[in-house]
Amino acid sequence: MILNPKENKYEYLDEKSRSIMLKTIEFFENKGKEKLKSDYHGKVWYADFIEFLKKEKIFSTLLTPSAHGGEGCRWDTYRNCAFNEILGFYGLPYWYTWQVTILGLGPIWMGNNEEVKARTAKLLEDGGIFAFGLSEKTHGADLYSSDMALTPLGEGQYVADGGKYYIGNANEAALVSTFGKDTETDEYVFFVVDSQHDNYDLIKNVVSSQNFVAEYALQGYPITENEILTRGRDAWDSSLNTINVGKYNLGWASIGICTHAFYEAITHATNRVLFDKRVADFPHIRQLFVDAYTRLAAMKLFALRNADYIRAASAEDRRYLLYTPMTKMKVTTQGEEVINLLWDVIAAKGFEKDMYFEMAAQDIRALPKLEGTVHVNMALIIKFMANYFFNPDEFPEIDQHNGMEDDTFLFNQGPTRGLGKIRFHDFNIAYNSIDLPNLTVFKEQIKLLQEILMTAPPNKDQQGDIDFLLILGELFTLVAYGQLIIENAKIYKVEDEFVDQIFDFMIRDFSKFALQLYSKTSSTDAQMDICMQMIKKPTQNPERFTRIWEKYVAPLNNAYEMNK
Repeated sequence: MILNPKENKYEYLDEKSRSIMLKTIEFFENKGKEKLKSDYHGKVWYADFIEFLKKEKIFSTLLTPSAHGGEGCRWDTYRNCAFNEILGFYGLPYWYTWQVTILGLGPIWMGNNEEVKARTAKLLEDGGIFAFGLSEKTHGADLYSSDMALTPLGEGQYVADGGKYYIGNANEAALVSTFGKDTETDEYVFFVVDSQHDNYDLIKNVVSSQNFVAEYALQGYPITENEILTRGRDAWDSSLNTINVGKYNLGWASIGICTHAFYEAITHATNRVLFDKRVADFPHIRQLFVDAYTRLAAMKLFALRNADYIRAASAEDRRYLLYTPMTKMKVTTQGEEVINLLWDVIAAKGFEKDMYFEMAAQDIRALPKLEGTVHVNMALIIKFMANYFFNPDEFPEIDQHNGMEDDTFLFNQGPTRGLGKIRFHDFNIAYNSIDLPNLTVFKEQIKLLQEILMTAPPNKDQQGDIDFLLILGELFTLVAYGQLIIENAKIYKVEDEFVDQIFDFMIRDFSKFALQLYSKTSSTDAQMDICMQMIKKPTQNPERFTRIWEKYVAPLNNAYEMNK
């Protein structure tokens, strides 16, 4: 159910992909936990990791579409999930250089400059990393207000002037995909620059970290048509579509971090004796562990199923645009919850500098705040709510997409407008496909949510209250989250009672958000009445709980420890 790097052989992958995963694990295990942590505390730039990536041509293989790369090269979201998880497992800094390389490559592969694409493929083969120059110090990610200026000089010559801020990898990026505006036409434009160019001013690292997250400025940087990727609407769309690709990875970083932290926590608690009793034998500790484990498993089931929707996407099927921000928003906030639960078990041990957990507890907080805040992604998710609940369409059933094909649609997603018109299949298909006690309770909660939307929807003032809508969005998100978990539990043949235990915490979470909605000062009497009906308890089944503990959680004691 969760990754054990010393046991997972990745037999479901082709030989070259399997070799990449196993060699990456070997790199970290040979590096060892002591060096991993000393580099983390010393904020050491991970040159050894980048050299390893170069030697094994890993970014070239995983991030070059097959049309531009050699044997084994493809952009395969299913395969990339495994690499994402491994990097998160060993440390967010290593994952980060992968993540921002993906962002930097997005506008290139989405663009129409074939010369830059060929150059990029060669730079990847040579071990290059990439960067995404979007945010600015004054405006953040407000693309409308971009101050990066591209000034035409005539005969296909330009100069670029302006600054970018919070740009990962921008100290050593082979190319930095940079977003700005043409000063003559005022149209948006994406172009690439070289981080080692004389007119590229690397100002500083804005974070205290192993990562280099740069503030940089272009000062009269010469640009020709050979460096321009896209213009106008295409440039705008490629910025947002690149984020659609990148934000999916955030959930996998959380999954990896939580998995490593779980091994440390269960091993510590099982082997620590207090009051003549093992810590893991206390009932409340077992509750914390079972909750943490089922939440972690649910995160992984959802994120894996999202990959199927990404890989099956087309101009006619854009359901992934709901599920991808959920992987960014819901999976990462669930990651925070998993760490909180585990931290309540291991307490002060979680602060110790030799523990992976100390690193996990800091880094897990970053992921909900990258590639758009939780609030930004929830505002996006809410746009899909009406069609999801009340206007279903028919789609062919999507099977597991684990084939060795390129995800070409990711680089041809098309316009970013029209999200409110995207249709979904009937979520009841999944919910009615299995009969479980807790699922029955959860379905009652769903019906009440639909009732509030039909009979007591947000009034004009509430529609302007972002906090009110965010709570409503949390309730909606739980429904879609549960749907994909059910679908994937069938694919991976997850036991019914394990799924039932997942919906134990789902019911409690739904009740929590219903109470928050009830407690809003603006809630109407009709809304409050339905909210109170939403508050329900999971079915009591101590035998099921014990079996989950004994079969899934307790065996993880001493199951994994990173090499010293």
